[in-house]
Amino acid sequence: MVPDIDLAWRRGIRPEPPIPVSDWADRHRILPPTSAEPGRWRTDRTPYLRAVMDALSTSSPYERVVLMKGAQTGGSEAGLNWLGYIIQNAPGIAMLVMPSLDMVRRNTTVRIDPLFEATPALRDLVSAPRSRDAGNSLFRKSFPGGQLVMTGANSAVGLRSTPVRYLFLDEVDGYPGDADGEGDPVDLAIQRTTTFRGRRKIYMVSTPTLKGHSRIEAAFLDSDQRYFHVPCQHCGDMAPITWARIRWPEGKRDAAYLVCDACGGVHHEHDKPRLLAAGEWRPTAPGDGRTAGFHLSSLYSPWETWAEIAQEHARVVKDPARLQVWVNTKLGESWEDQAGDTVPVDPLMARREDWGSDLAPGVAVLTAGVDVQGDRIEVQIVGWGRDEEAWVTDYRVLWGDPSGPRLWSDLDGVLNGTWGELPVRAVAVDTGGHHTKMAYEFCRTRLARRVWAIKGRGGPGIPVWPRRPTRTNKGKIPLFIVGVDAVKDAVYARLKLTEPGPGAIHFPRRLDADYFRQLTAERVVTRFEKGRPIRSWQPKRDGERNEALDTFVYAHAALHGLISMGMRLNEEAEALTGKATVRSNETRRVVRSVWMT
Repeated sequence: MVPDIDLAWRRGIRPEPPIPVSDWADRHRILPPTSAEPGRWRTDRTPYLRAVMDALSTSSPYERVVLMKGAQTGGSEAGLNWLGYIIQNAPGIAMLVMPSLDMVRRNTTVRIDPLFEATPALRDLVSAPRSRDAGNSLFRKSFPGGQLVMTGANSAVGLRSTPVRYLFLDEVDGYPGDADGEGDPVDLAIQRTTTFRGRRKIYMVSTPTLKGHSRIEAAFLDSDQRYFHVPCQHCGDMAPITWARIRWPEGKRDAAYLVCDACGGVHHEHDKPRLLAAGEWRPTAPGDGRTAGFHLSSLYSPWETWAEIAQEHARVVKDPARLQVWVNTKLGESWEDQAGDTVPVDPLMARREDWGSDLAPGVAVLTAGVDVQGDRIEVQIVGWGRDEEAWVTDYRVLWGDPSGPRLWSDLDGVLNGTWGELPVRAVAVDTGGHHTKMAYEFCRTRLARRVWAIKGRGGPGIPVWPRRPTRTNKGKIPLFIVGVDAVKDAVYARLKLTEPGPGAIHFPRRLDADYFRQLTAERVVTRFEKGRPIRSWQPKRDGERNEALDTFVYAHAALHGLISMGMRLNEEAEALTGKATVRSNETRRVVRSVWMT
């Protein structure tokens, strides 16, 4: 036992070698069999990461390293290399923060444990994950001279833990605005490093989100703002790879190429490795000398081609909600928020259509959203086609007492109906308001029909549909937390689309003005807490009804519930052809909304 303690002590006090992180990774890092490219790590594969990793070395003068990035660029893998470097060469207390504790659990299983198991240099320093060693768990990994603490940004307790020298903030734009009422999680985590000021290292990495609300963009703008310049093979001009430089022959995005702005020279995908190998980072702002900031789009990625990115752009360019995802994850740029602008009622009413039956051509899947009020239940049926083009198919207001069984029986009658031979495939029932117990019971007995209990939750970083449900205490059934802000962003952006196509929303002629007033009853409000902007959806006027918006949001969430189960909307839309007729099983007390008459 004494030799082990002595070894740990000597490891903890030995001088830190000047080896940079990228050299450590090239010498020691082994990617597990589950990786896209298993085997020995080669920085030459992603040469743009060398400077990012080396800025995290103990010999580097930088305390903070910021990477605003697109997907598939290797930013998180660079962070794992840094953790391996710390464990073997510069041990100390390190903390990894992810958006939620659930993501920490998954990340530990999928990435952290395989890092240690596959890399011989680390295997003997960290005990096996299935051992009985208390120093190795989902949230803590001990090694001689230090430990790695992993926590979620939604856990103030985890963020208040011991002082840390090394801080890895992963996907910071997915963090909640507040950690258990104790403040901004990034601020809380950085406070843990103050003891090591001058020797600390903070790595902040993320894809950006909304302009003016993006943590990673704000941090990048406070840095020296570096961009990776590559040389033109024709004239030698150095410039970043940008979307504006990607071109393709008319109608042939699969042949996309890079053009030089200086001489017009063309570079093809097979030239990318040579361009990257000769590239260099160039700062565009003075910075503070302590923060290195890097911007990196997916256009640099060896795992995504320019053609693939261009083809995806063609699929999403007409749908603002999907285009935002493309801008964030492919270009690594923030999105200028347009959803918060008010949507006037009159232009929406002018777009009402007659499609000849209660089921519009193009509808492949029906979902429903249900809102429970004190004296009624409101339900909206939405039809979905290719690329989430939507048709409001039906809207019902069922009057009665939600505390008794008769009104719920009426709702069941509506949900059992068919529209043009199509049944309702999934239902999202809001349980966060009136008569929660009755709503739970209704969903509990209909889980096999995909009648899901949901609860809406606002705030940044909450997905439209969760990876897994929580378990309710009252009803003892799965409860799905829906990111209503994300859905409302998408809905309001899509309401502005005036032409049919991806994401467009169609309305039948029979809807009246009250429906559209409710659909457009909210707006985005930004308030500031401790100097940080907090964005939320609020009613335009106090007391204004918004059931039409809420039920559409829930129907949209139900669609994403189906997609999370493996349903492929575009394939179903392509397989379904022809028109259908209405067959609806209405019960004696189902009252059609006046909007639909």
